[in-house]
Amino acid sequence: MGQETEPKTTDAPTTRMFSWSRNSAIYRLGRRMHTEKQLYDAIARKAREKFEDISPAQIQALAEYAVKFAYDNGALNDTAFAEISTRSGMRGGRSKRAIAQKLSQKGIASETVADAVAEADDLYAAIVLARKRAFGPFRKVDLDDKRKAKELSAFARGGFSFEVGKKVFQMSMEEAEEALEAAKPT
Repeated sequence: MGQETEPKTTDAPTTRMFSWSRNSAIYRLGRRMHTEKQLYDAIARKAREKFEDISPAQIQALAEYAVKFAYDNGALNDTAFAEISTRSGMRGGRSKRAIAQKLSQKGIASETVADAVAEADDLYAAIVLARKRAFGPFRKVDLDDKRKAKELSAFARGGFSFEVGKKVFQMSMEEAEEALEAAKPT
């Protein structure tokens, strides 16, 4: 028969587990930015896979240790993550609403999300979306009712208000390019 294992008498992770948690956090944060929730969830998930018979208390302790280690070393910052994601989202043609929803899904606090998207410019992002999709002033085909509905619907699905979508829709190519240049985010 198989070997019998003794039941765990303590819920404290071993030194080896803590070392793995630290190294795993370094590896993950070296590859890309994470939010606190993303790092916590990733360490917890991997700890379950890596260590046999690990208790929920040990998993929690390892994940908390990794998050604390990342904060102590300046590798984790939800505010910076939110600001960077907001700028990136605007450059990608995403509305304030879409950016805020994505940040909330990643576990960032609502106050941090609100602060990050406060300076976002929906008009700029909508013009970027129009340029990417060849809508409005960047349209290469003739406008008919079906195309008009398609373009305005795309703005609505992107989280832009009807007013913003309509404004971009009615711009000339020169006005759109001037607005892009004037409002280019840093």
